[in-house]
Amino acid sequence: MRRRLDMVVITAGTGGTITGIARKLKERLPNIKVVGVDPNGSILAEPSSLNVEGIHSYMVEGIGYDFIPTVLDRSVVDTWIKTNDRESFVMARRLMREEGLLCGGSSGSVMVAAIEACKELEEGQRCVVILPDSVRNYMSKFLNDDWMVNNGFIEPDYNLQSQWWYNRTVSDLRLSTPCTVYPDCPISDAINFMSEEGYDQLPVVDEEGVILGSVTLGNLTSQILHNRATTNANVESVLYKKFKKVNLQTRLGDLSRIFDTEPYCLVVASQKSIRGSGANREEKIKEVVCGVATRIDLLQFIAKGQV
Repeated sequence: MRRRLDMVVITAGTGGTITGIARKLKERLPNIKVVGVDPNGSILAEPSSLNVEGIHSYMVEGIGYDFIPTVLDRSVVDTWIKTNDRESFVMARRLMREEGLLCGGSSGSVMVAAIEACKELEEGQRCVVILPDSVRNYMSKFLNDDWMVNNGFIEPDYNLQSQWWYNRTVSDLRLSTPCTVYPDCPISDAINFMSEEGYDQLPVVDEEGVILGSVTLGNLTSQILHNRATTNANVESVLYKKFKKVNLQTRLGDLSRIFDTEPYCLVVASQKSIRGSGANREEKIKEVVCGVATRIDLLQFIAKGQV
């Protein structure tokens, strides 16, 4: 290295990579600056004020944690930079497009942080960036334009945006009030109800109205035909939990992207629940189902607008 390395930027997960590299570099180069990269939703960064968002889910994989791993020695990190999903995935795609580096989302995270950290370097100083992952496990995720659009990381193509209905919202669909069932509803009753009412799916909620999932005709058919469920069981045993959620303000253009891969989505609204008073007052925000949007709802709305 000829003592010409001034900064190294590394992501942190369990902490082995950043701890080992930082310790060895500081032995050889005491003045080197070690920059750690931590995603929003993780709490590895110091000081704790950097973690203002607290613990929450994020989509970049392989970095960050909701606790401090024992192998991670944060004392060898001089400064931390927080990153978010959008900038990480956009940068990872840029690294592939412009540099030919087939890297993953956390590589995008570390490059975003490196660009920020390098602003402190003087002319002639050097920085090394460690790219932690490859693109192998993400072929159907951030490499996919539809996945990026559906998750709000990039805007859809202009041709779709120019459609008259694109910026209209789910509230314009005027969906009917949905019917819901409790998790202890027998599968046989759910089948009969869907048949009588012409539904393909039923949202499943608990006693307080919290959404647990949905029971769909397609999933029921698969489960029963393959002997993985019986009609005497409750719908709780066949819950489909990977449903999409939107709200009444969601643009129809965004909804149309969801329908590229999903036949329906639940329309939800936030509801504040207050219990008690004074010092014993408790407030809780929960989601309640206010509609079920399907492809046919969107198609009918567009068709009526074209008449």
